[in-house]
Amino acid sequence: MSLALREDPAAALKSAATIRERCRNIAAAVTAGRSYHFRIDRTRLDDAAALVASVTRQRYPDLAVPYHSRWRHFDAGGFERTAELARALAGRSAATCARARIDLIVASVLLDAGAGAAWGFVESESAQRFTRSEGLAVASFRAFMRGAFSARPDEPLRVDASALATMDAATLASLFQVGTANRLLGLDGRAALMSRLGGALVTQRDTFGDAARPGALFDTLTAQGSRRTISASALLQALLDGLGPIWLTGSELDGVPLGDVWRHPHAGGRGATSGWVPFHKLSQWLAYSLFEPLEWAGITLTDCDQLTALPEYRNGGLLLDTGVLQLVDAADGTRTWNVGDELVVEWRALTVALLDELAPRVRAHLGTPALPLACILEGGTWTAGRELAAKLRAGNPPLSIASDGTVF
Repeated sequence: MSLALREDPAAALKSAATIRERCRNIAAAVTAGRSYHFRIDRTRLDDAAALVASVTRQRYPDLAVPYHSRWRHFDAGGFERTAELARALAGRSAATCARARIDLIVASVLLDAGAGAAWGFVESESAQRFTRSEGLAVASFRAFMRGAFSARPDEPLRVDASALATMDAATLASLFQVGTANRLLGLDGRAALMSRLGGALVTQRDTFGDAARPGALFDTLTAQGSRRTISASALLQALLDGLGPIWLTGSELDGVPLGDVWRHPHAGGRGATSGWVPFHKLSQWLAYSLFEPLEWAGITLTDCDQLTALPEYRNGGLLLDTGVLQLVDAADGTRTWNVGDELVVEWRALTVALLDELAPRVRAHLGTPALPLACILEGGTWTAGRELAAKLRAGNPPLSIASDGTVF
């Protein structure tokens, strides 16, 4: 066992390899009929893959599929906000642009938990109303462009600890147009997460340096610009190390907060981490969303498929709605669950494991054997899950989960 693992009993739970291992352990138990919650029908996988391939071809006829990333949401409604940001950053160095884009992505992704069906954001620039993930993206983009996350009037396009320290629920409600007739799920949780992000930027100097801004991650990852190749697992590790203190889900090991890591009787493993299954959904979504800012700055990303499918309700909903997954007790579909409930943990683990099985089938249907998992998600599984939800339940997921705005 390495020194790092001896010093930090939770270190193994920060690995994407551990996510896959534990999720596959749970899938094996379900396959063996040891679950009280789900059954797997793998005969439905090919039909699900055909659906995902069809959706992908409709959205990207040339099969030039981009990464599943927050950047896709920023251009919602056909309004090119990413180009607007590029114009605002024109003339600055590649490193400066990368820091600003990383700042934006970190703030926006951390505000991206499920909004609920009632909330929407009206953008004055486009005169359009956006909901759910796109609405959260547009609202956070507009807040960023106005300097809402910066304490420096002379440099609005940044996120810094000083500004985040003053961001309470009332401030966030104003930025996101929240009111009695426009309620946003988990508002208090989102505001608290922003406050904790501000604290982490100050205390996690190994990651964020003296600048105390997310964008300093660029300098950490590139060794002040001297390293030009970064693995996806190193990116995820840096995010989990730097942002670990902000995830207060209640899951702890030896007093160390674990974040998006949960108990399950079939998780397996050895030693102190036995029985825990990590997901790190928002951290992986953040990592996927940072691929492009790093590449735009001339950094090469390697081993991108080391990251997993995102265990959230669109990808998981796709599996339920196509019949790949089936509830043992249909009544469970009428209940509201908490994120730490065994059924929800199992659903998320099965999402990770089964999308690994679905991905090669999607590639075969598309004739693209090298298509990265991040592109399959974008093409892809997330949109197919959303379209089925819209068709079957007016957009609502197949399982109801109480959200505090920090996990889903």
